[in-house]
Amino acid sequence: MKKIGFLSFGHWTPSSQSQTRSASDALLQSIDLAVAAEELGADGAYFRVHHFARQLASPFPLLAAVGAKTSRIEIGTAVIDMRYENPLYMAEDAGAADIIAGGRLQLGISRGSPEQVIDGWRHFGYAPAEDETDAEMGRRHAEVLLDVLRGEGFAQPNPRPMFPNPPGLLRIEPHSGDLRDRIWWGAGSNATAAWAAKLGMNLQSSTLKDDESGLPFHVQQAEQIRVFREAWKAAGHKRVPRISVSRSIFALVDDRDRTYFGSGNHNEDKIGFIDEKTRAIFGRSYAAEPHALIEQLAKDEAIAEADTLLLTVPNQLGVDYNAHVIEAILTHVAPALGWR
Repeated sequence: MKKIGFLSFGHWTPSSQSQTRSASDALLQSIDLAVAAEELGADGAYFRVHHFARQLASPFPLLAAVGAKTSRIEIGTAVIDMRYENPLYMAEDAGAADIIAGGRLQLGISRGSPEQVIDGWRHFGYAPAEDETDAEMGRRHAEVLLDVLRGEGFAQPNPRPMFPNPPGLLRIEPHSGDLRDRIWWGAGSNATAAWAAKLGMNLQSSTLKDDESGLPFHVQQAEQIRVFREAWKAAGHKRVPRISVSRSIFALVDDRDRTYFGSGNHNEDKIGFIDEKTRAIFGRSYAAEPHALIEQLAKDEAIAEADTLLLTVPNQLGVDYNAHVIEAILTHVAPALGWR
């Protein structure tokens, strides 16, 4: 395990039991947690994107702010739903955020998961082409983004522009060097993992995937990673890809931890349906004393296969407690997993 970061969904609710009661709380506390995580030595600060929900939604202002407030930590998403995105506008936003962060952006994208409203992407002005599914539309948007991020000119310049142009066709600006190599695909199946590898994207595998064999979640996820690596090798890419997995992991080191997560009812995978046709398997959570956690995580085949672990955090419990959660893992558990 080379890198460990956190992943926040940025939930907020006006409930008195939540420490993030508004969108302002969720956004500002996300910045504060990224700063705290960097100070603790964590490697990444990642954020989920959900539309029409009381969660983080528009990622690039947040990523730019985190980039301006930090200096070392990777900043990224896991994931942006490409069904909602204009890939050219997205390339501009991503390039600007990456430049502000000094080249630390790790952009996780995907076709997305079931959202809060029916066909929410239609409200954003997007619709699948004839005989195209919404998932295929999301992958098409992703392919356009990847092409644009190569930095090659494609737009015919105006012969009488307002400002002087460089020679030749024009590209999206600002362009950020190797950002194309720091795009990740959130794959829900073995097939989409192989597709991502073919296109030269890194792999993000979350806490759920299509149930393709009936085996335990971590075994299926490890197989997905191996499928990705085989497809990467077959595609002939020269660089070594990055692979992340997400987990809910809590080291029980004080009474707060035991109160929140010590009930012991989270140690099994769950089966459900993310739509009418797709049977999914949801990976278990881990919560135990550090020595027990180390033993349990050592048996997780997907963690062993990946190079990056993203810790999902309960952001509504506040910045201080979430910093404690991250610190407990980094101090008491991560070294035994081979971190650094």
